[in-house]
Amino acid sequence: MEKKNVYTIKIIPEDDGTVHSIHLKGWLLRYGLASMAIGALLFVGAFSYAMYSTFISRNNAVEIGELRQVNSIQQEQLLHLSRKANTLQDQIEQLAQMENELRRLSGLAPAEESSEDTVKDVTPDASGGGQGGPYVQPDVKNVGLALDNVEKQLQKRKASLEHLKEQMKEQQTQLAPTGFAGIVIPGISATTPSIWPADGIVSSPYGLRWNGSDFHPGMDIANDMGTPIVATADGVVSVAGWNSGGYGNMVDIDHGNGLMTRYGHASQVVVTAGQHVRRGQLIAYMGSTGFSTGPHVHYEVRINGQAVNPVSYLH
Repeated sequence: MEKKNVYTIKIIPEDDGTVHSIHLKGWLLRYGLASMAIGALLFVGAFSYAMYSTFISRNNAVEIGELRQVNSIQQEQLLHLSRKANTLQDQIEQLAQMENELRRLSGLAPAEESSEDTVKDVTPDASGGGQGGPYVQPDVKNVGLALDNVEKQLQKRKASLEHLKEQMKEQQTQLAPTGFAGIVIPGISATTPSIWPADGIVSSPYGLRWNGSDFHPGMDIANDMGTPIVATADGVVSVAGWNSGGYGNMVDIDHGNGLMTRYGHASQVVVTAGQHVRRGQLIAYMGSTGFSTGPHVHYEVRINGQAVNPVSYLH
């Protein structure tokens, strides 16, 4: 029985050399074969795991690269939105300055500003200025907050401008009722210019303009073609008609004591030289004749021939 459980392995060389025999017991051979099978399985498993790990690593690297690319694109978009929000903020501040200038020219009180809307000038001077603070990368949250703040300020500015519009309309109605002669203003002489010559907005004030290249001797009030123009005080029409010096159709009114008013660029003049007119009386219709870029009235107040700021005579 023991011989049946013994296996012989013979090694026979090709050159008729010595034959070698290896005698193995059955249990040892079975153990060796089982070990070889287990080793083969472990090798195949390890190789498969290595291949799988390599595949997963490559996929993860591709996904990480794609995520980084998407994150970079999103960061660029956020930065673009952040810059737009900053530009809108600057434009809102410019609108506030323009509104305050219009209020000043119209003699109205400055707009009420809350503390959060007030921005001081922090532009560094030539000697340099201190700036600092932590650098915070724009993200969805802080860009969203910035846009919300811009939206709130825009709504406030819109409401303020609407209020200014109503105030200016009321002012124009009170100061220049078109076509009605004989307006009486307590405490002001009838021969002193004191009302607006027409409804409209001030498109060019008295003084230097166009970066200092031109001196404007009056104020331009713009409105639709055909808007009525009225005398701002009692007086005698000294000129009524075409002026070749750039005023187009023009009316001059002499109010006495060296005081006169001028109304230029009219589409039509309805008074004649030598005619007596009263404050608020219709004298012409707004146009764009002479040196003009659009319908408006050029209004001047002169004392002994010298042009002065008409705003001083608007009450």
